[in-house]
Amino acid sequence: MTITLSDQDKSTLRIAAYGAVSLMAAAGAAGKPHRSAADGSIALGSATGLVGHVLAEAVPEAAAGQDRPELQRAIEEIVESGFVGVSLRVHDERGEWAGSAGARELGGTAKPPIDGHARIGSNTKTFTATLVLQLVAEGKLGLDDPAADHLPEFGLDRRITVRMLLQHTSGLFNFTGEVYDDGTIAPGIPIPYGTTGKQWVDNRLKTYRPQELVELALSKPARFEPGTGWSYSNTNYVLARLLIEKVTGRSLAEEMRRLILGPLGLSGTVVPDTSPEIPEPHAHAYYRYEDAGEHKTIDVTRQNPSWISTGGDMISTTQDLHTFISALLGGRLLPAPLLAEMCTPHPTGIPNMDYGLGVFVVTTDGGTLISHNGAAVGHAALMYGTPDGSKTLTAALNCVDDADLSIAAAFQKAQHRLLHEVFRGGQADPAQPAG
Repeated sequence: MTITLSDQDKSTLRIAAYGAVSLMAAAGAAGKPHRSAADGSIALGSATGLVGHVLAEAVPEAAAGQDRPELQRAIEEIVESGFVGVSLRVHDERGEWAGSAGARELGGTAKPPIDGHARIGSNTKTFTATLVLQLVAEGKLGLDDPAADHLPEFGLDRRITVRMLLQHTSGLFNFTGEVYDDGTIAPGIPIPYGTTGKQWVDNRLKTYRPQELVELALSKPARFEPGTGWSYSNTNYVLARLLIEKVTGRSLAEEMRRLILGPLGLSGTVVPDTSPEIPEPHAHAYYRYEDAGEHKTIDVTRQNPSWISTGGDMISTTQDLHTFISALLGGRLLPAPLLAEMCTPHPTGIPNMDYGLGVFVVTTDGGTLISHNGAAVGHAALMYGTPDGSKTLTAALNCVDDADLSIAAAFQKAQHRLLHEVFRGGQADPAQPAG
């Protein structure tokens, strides 16, 4: 089955390939929110109409006496654009600031927990890439090893290297669906976006195994010859998980605890595998869909994340994301040569957004940022740092998700404002007004 898109929607979806932020940028570029998405890892849903009554308020925590009204206003504006709630944490030359705005759950007045747990979506890829590079540092595998040498059971093209998996240059079909150059969508597994939303809702506690997702992807034609292009594919990172488990003989969760979560004390970060649970405290995630002509909104905070696997299944907090990205960029997790490899940009075709190994290298008016963001059906997370890790922005958002992404343009504008406040000191951008 294929679905034909207009030229405008085709352009929007292709630009939107990596996650929350590029999705919003794409919507702005297209001049309207686009109406469908092929990749569950890339989509942020909408919360228009249902949450207009939510009170927006921000309470600083760990702010060391700072008054940061510009940050408070920025997260309030994100809530006003349609999100249920936002939690923000900033570390910069003025110290630490943390606050929240909006509501923990629909119809409630309690704010989202300042450092609550959220599903972080494709931020998972940065953790996974870091873990692979740590195993490279330990001599367990090489960046330019053929992946097939370690995972012979899949019959992978021997030209596909470990580096290509982390860099999204393998060409492998994305098991959550592909948008092709001619504008057609080739679906993969049922996802919450596009035409399969109701099917995902009905099966949101279903378990998928990583091997199953990889085998589905390998049953489809590759997007391009290995190393000849760039295309964001969750399949790459499920293979990275299997690679980690094969060369260590231990589970991904065990290796993550050994090399990252334990050493950094990331007590709020979880590798859930198939568990639908999320630790307290947390804000709630929602999904709106149509069933027999009736619009329904349900709480999807509990969901089995195995449908996205290592493409975006982890849970974390804004504090843990700050600790992780600042430690990573500050050189505490990887030897300098491997950190340099990780942050070396490879062209993606997305304006001002290149890709390293598990991170985006983003060019802004305020300088270069290292980033990965993600969304996971009603939850989303932002993670930015300067190349030395000295300044970071981490955020968690909760919303009413759906198949249509109608919040995209509004969120793009609000997020652009947030990046300017943190990384440009509030300087106005005449090309894209902050207000």
